Amino acid sequence: MATQAKTLSDAFYETLKDIYFAEKQILKALKKSVRAAQAPELKQAFETHATETANHVERLNEVFGIIGKAPRAKTCEATQGILAEMEEDLEDFGTTEAADAVLIGGAQAIEHYEISRYGTLKAWAANLGLADAEKLLGETLEEEKRTDALLSEIAGRESNPKAQHKTA
Repeated sequence: MATQAKTLSDAFYETLKDIYFAEKQILKALKKSVRAAQAPELKQAFETHATETANHVERLNEVFGIIGKAPRAKTCEATQGILAEMEEDLEDFGTTEAADAVLIGGAQAIEHYEISRYGTLKAWAANLGLADAEKLLGETLEEEKRTDALLSEIAGRESNPKAQHKTA
């Protein structure tokens, strides 16, 4: 029984299903992160990114349409692993002064995964001549990069007691 050779289009579609699953799981995790975050700035960052993530799902729906496929999710083991670690860390650190730092660490692990996926998908869309998909994926990639940078800024302030603005 001969198997059909896989193409870049196949890889694009499989990776698209992977990130579609991931974004839906991340949206749920962001809602938990908003509740768990202590610093108002971090809560706001998570709320903003939850709104962006809902838009990411919509953009992915558009990309599926561009390639003529119905939106489908494929279990993303990487995202499930990172989110499981975040849950574990929150159980261990959730009531400590390190809770926000741990939340940021987990969120940045997710952002870095998303940045790698969207960067790959954008490049593949370009190679496949899918200019509209490339544009949509690029918009999401830039939002993921901005969120990562914001989390780094917040982490720098959180870990520097002199930079913290605590109210009594």
